[in-house]
Parts: sequence; C-alpha cells; structure tokens
Amino acid sequence: MEFISIVEIIGTIAFAMSGALTAIEKDLDYYGIGIFAITTSVGGGIVRDLLIDRPLPASLENPLYALISLLSAGFVILFYTHISKLAKKLQFFDAIGLGAFTAIGAEVAVRMGFQQWYVVVTLAVLTGTGGGLIRDVFAREIPYVFRKEVYAMASILGAILYIIVFRLAGSQMALYSCFLATTLIRLYCMEKDVHLLKVGKVTME
Repeated sequence: MEFISIVEIIGTIAFAMSGALTAIEKDLDYYGIGIFAITTSVGGGIVRDLLIDRPLPASLENPLYALISLLSAGFVILFYTHISKLAKKLQFFDAIGLGAFTAIGAEVAVRMGFQQWYVVVTLAVLTGTGGGLIRDVFAREIPYVFRKEVYAMASILGAILYIIVFRLAGSQMALYSCFLATTLIRLYCMEKDVHLLKVGKVTME
C-alpha cells in the first residue's frame, strides 16, 4: 500500500470520528452518528465527483472508506467518554487528513484533464474541506472553515503548490509536496495559534 493511501485512511478515521463526536454532542441517534461520520469523511469527495460529472462517486465505487467511517463511528460510540477527552489530539490526525484529501483532490482534477489552476485548487479544497462543511451545516453551526482557523487556507496553499510542482516534476512529486505542505501549514498554525484576521465590527450609536 502506498504511503498516501495509508495517510488517507488515517485522515478518513479522524474525519469520521470528528463527525461522530459532533453528532453525539447534538444528541443524535446511532443512525445520525453514522451519517455524520460518513458525511464528514467522504462528503467532500462526493461533491467533487458530482461537479466533474463522474458517473459514480469514488466512495460509492469503492465502499472501503464508508465502511472505515462506520467502524470509526462505532468506536466513538463505545468509547465516547475517553475519546471526547482526546478531541484536541485528534486535530493532529485531522491535519493529516486535510493534507491527504487536498492532495488527492488535486490529483483527481488533473487526472480528469482539468488544467486550469483555479479548477484544480477548487476541487482540491472541496475534497479536503467539503465534508466538514456539510457536517457543520447539518449541525446548524457556522462551518469551521469559515471561521478564523487557518484550515481552508492551508488547503488552498497546498493545492497551489501541487500545480507548481506538477509542472516542474510531475504528478507523484506534486502529490506528496501538496500533502506535506498542507499538513505542515495546518500543524504549524495550530501549534503557534496563528489565525486569519477577522473584520472588526462597527457599532452604531
């Protein structure tokens, strides 16, 4: 198994556990927990595949990642008390997942024949962040990627690097460069508490 496939599985588990934790916090039943887990882990890829008019989304063609998501949800249900205390540590694996899915999204875009840089970036970012966005919409929360965290921006920068490296050194090097850059940017911003600036509110008297 290739390294990128291994980190994709790690990311799938982290994303699915994040979805399951959110569902439990919202007091959903087992079905809801499972849906949140699957949506968070493969939702971005499904949106990407629908946009590029793929006959069948990759996650339906190969149900492995949906099954991993359900198993992860079951694990969270069984050990919720312990896992909820480790929620912050799960962000490390979430960063790995963001890097892996961003890189894979960019690779899929190029493989499908899209050469415009903005299309590659859009599909990469959708793959990396789309599942979490859908999760938050379902949970009636402002999506995490729209808040001050350097999350989507890490994905954007990684996707741009993919395009640059792809043109210089080919797809394999671009894939791993994108993964590493996205993951490291996200981890660095988490460690140093770096955030995007927010617009100041104007009060009317």
